[in-house]
Amino acid sequence: DKQMDDPEDSKPEDWDVPQHIADPEATKPEDWDDEMDGEWEAPQIDNPEYKGEWKAKRIDNPEYKGEWVHPQIANPEYEDDSELYAYDSFGAIGFDLWQVKSGTIFDSVLITDDEAALATQVAAFKVRAEGEAAAKKTAEDAETAAKEAEEALKAAEKE
Repeated sequence: DKQMDDPEDSKPEDWDVPQHIADPEATKPEDWDDEMDGEWEAPQIDNPEYKGEWKAKRIDNPEYKGEWVHPQIANPEYEDDSELYAYDSFGAIGFDLWQVKSGTIFDSVLITDDEAALATQVAAFKVRAEGEAAAKKTAEDAETAAKEAEEALKAAEKE
């Protein structure tokens, strides 16, 4: 450790006081019966003289040499391969997700290092997302109109 407890530091003589003491202002209730209720004990209060748990002062550790850094050893069998993860087809992708609200859909996952393919797919996604947003708004508007019509019908029946 960078720091250590100071071996020269010692706990003061007056440090050991209890954290809680009996309330000096408490009095035994008049209706207290030692035979029925047991021996009366005054309630505990925080001791104003309590200073907390004693800890030695921390000083720099003269034997600390810093964080250990492992030596780098050359691997004679290592070969750099820039095509290591380049597959013609991944076949499938798995997502392990935890979600609070169900209904999240993942589709059109793209794994590529081709920027032109990325730009094409992003443009296509934006067009599809705008269409989906419009369809969602239309469905929500229709649902709102149906609820309003139902409420108006109920109000008319009450009259």
